[in-house]
Amino acid sequence: MLENIEVFCHSSIKINKGKVIYIDPFRINKNYNDADIIFITHDHFDHYSEEDIEKVRKTDTTIVAPEGLLTKLLKKGFKTKNIITVIPDKEYIVEGIEFTTVPAYNINKQFHPRKNNWVGYIIKLEQYKYYIAGDTDITEENKRIKCDVAFVPVGGTYTMNYKEAADLINEIKPKIAVPIHYGSIVGTKQDAINFIQLLHPEIKGIILMK
Repeated sequence: MLENIEVFCHSSIKINKGKVIYIDPFRINKNYNDADIIFITHDHFDHYSEEDIEKVRKTDTTIVAPEGLLTKLLKKGFKTKNIITVIPDKEYIVEGIEFTTVPAYNINKQFHPRKNNWVGYIIKLEQYKYYIAGDTDITEENKRIKCDVAFVPVGGTYTMNYKEAADLINEIKPKIAVPIHYGSIVGTKQDAINFIQLLHPEIKGIILMK
């Protein structure tokens, strides 16, 4: 399930399964310029980085992002036909790939207000569902998620900490859980290790971050 999937830094993920997909490209170390689709979860610099988008986009790359980013994307030079704007709790198809948006927001802090309509994604690739949580706390919506692989923030401060992330994963029970959102802006590798140690034995925790 994790073949051809990389976590570069923070919450920056690359998936190469038929299509080349990036989620929240950030601090990309070279020019790949191979993205078929870019998914953006929200409008913070460590998730929507125009510098890093330039390192992965092609002339015909499709970008998927919350509605509030539309003006920035047009100014950045994306054509309207290559932009898909999304809102939470909806199902979409992009280039034959099915995905669902999940609300991503804070419940006990103010960094990611629910009213901003920022999102996580459940992306269906082959026969598996991959949940990329975005910057979120535990919510009623993400406690109901069904997925095979979950990428969840563990660094705390702006999102769930490692214990909260483990609580969520132990409730939704994916086959594999991958910690993200640590190691640069906030959180440490120890948070990722602690997260994995708290998972139920039937859930495989894997560190992919380089």
